[in-house]
Amino acid sequence: MAQTNKLSRTLSGRHINMIALGGTIGTGLFLGAGDSIQKAGPSIILIYMITGFFIFSMMRALGELLLTDQNQTVFIGFMKKYLGNRVGFVMGWTYWLGWIIIAMAELTAIGKYMQFWLPQSPAWLWELIFLVILYSMNIFAVKAFGETEFWFALVKIIAILSMIGIGIFMVVFHIHSEVGTTKLSTLWVHGLVANHGNSILSAFQMAFFAFLGVEFVGITAAETKNPLKTIPKSINAIIIRILIFYVGALLAIMTIQPWTNYTASMSPFVQVFSGIGIPAAAGIINFVILTAAASSLNSALFTTGRMIFSLSPKQSFFNRLNQHFIPMRGITISAILVASVILVNMIFPKDAFGLVTATASATFIIIYIFLLLTHIKYRHSQDFLNGGKKFLMPGGIFSSYLTILFLLFVFLILLFSNATMLTTLLAVCWFLILFTISFVKIKK
Repeated sequence: MAQTNKLSRTLSGRHINMIALGGTIGTGLFLGAGDSIQKAGPSIILIYMITGFFIFSMMRALGELLLTDQNQTVFIGFMKKYLGNRVGFVMGWTYWLGWIIIAMAELTAIGKYMQFWLPQSPAWLWELIFLVILYSMNIFAVKAFGETEFWFALVKIIAILSMIGIGIFMVVFHIHSEVGTTKLSTLWVHGLVANHGNSILSAFQMAFFAFLGVEFVGITAAETKNPLKTIPKSINAIIIRILIFYVGALLAIMTIQPWTNYTASMSPFVQVFSGIGIPAAAGIINFVILTAAASSLNSALFTTGRMIFSLSPKQSFFNRLNQHFIPMRGITISAILVASVILVNMIFPKDAFGLVTATASATFIIIYIFLLLTHIKYRHSQDFLNGGKKFLMPGGIFSSYLTILFLLFVFLILLFSNATMLTTLLAVCWFLILFTISFVKIKK
């Protein structure tokens, strides 16, 4: 047993930068972009920019909080401090559950992605293999986790940069493909808005989900070698990454082929690579999506273990570190719960599991709102008035309120959309149940 109960600080700036970068590039871009393009057309680029701006604003609020106390294990600790133990309890366990469900979904996806190459092999075997490998990396060394995330993120980056590079090359040299000569005008020749704008609002919802998990850099703050330097640098770079990886990729995709050619049922990356004559397109993208799913699972184990460590009473069973200064017990119980999805998939139909996953996604909006409320409360506290005022959020409280309004706007879209109304109501029920439990567990 470790002689101290403080987490290891072995993540370098290289690791944090890649973790932050990987957090802004999810499977939502690789798989969900086709649906987004179909709903909004080229205007999806503006929607991603607007959503990305508010996500960046939320991250700046988080960054300001993180640098006020670098010993906080997770950002939920700030909610406890400024909004009370009850809010910290509810948001903490909600965040933990959200990542557990996301991990279950990603583990299920990993089994299916591996069957792309080995269709006769059982999916549960690949799920178990990946879970054991990533669990082992998480319990032995924080640096091993950082290295794993570094390479997972690198695969996604190479795929997107390749797409952008191919797009630029084809436009500059007017390369001819199956759909005609590649020109910049391909972007707008079929109009700038799809379906006469009838699906614009649902496109905001898709764009938000694509950024889900960007706050993960806040979980790694307590294990960063030099948080005063690496955290601001990583957060400030998010806006550039959004422009390059999301906007750049979408511009390339809709320039190489008309946006009307894309369907929601297939990754636009597969369609683009196939259209320019790369027969192995499906295999290439399957590998990229596999690494994205493994990255999300890896992050989920890292996050949930530290959430249990943070939420457990001092010196309790789950509030202890192993000899590597890692919350092994929290990671272990989280891994066991995630592994239960193998049985869940055998019992429940696929649609039911997708319903639960969407519910978890809806809860993140509320968590982000309470994160911003925490920032507002901090700005009114003596800690801010008498503190060092590091890494101040541009626009201060006004920016936090504006971002909250945007998040409420997305939440209302979820609430009044037929496809997501039930999942949103389930998320609301979850919060009501947890708040009820908190009156028994928490004195104040």
